[in-house]
Amino acid sequence: MLSSIGIPGLILILVIALVVFGPKKLPEIGKATGETLREFKNSARDLTDEENEQKENKS
Repeated sequence: MLSSIGIPGLILILVIALVVFGPKKLPEIGKATGETLREFKNSARDLTDEENEQKENKS
């Protein structure tokens, strides 16, 4: 998905985000996004680990 955007598209998105949110809000938004992605990744890993444990216990 991101491969079709390209560098000019990413720069345009960043400029628009800077105009819309302002320079003070962007770090906060980035931090919140990073924490959300990290939490989602950990939850997904926990679910797959539980599923693998259940499969191993059935064997």
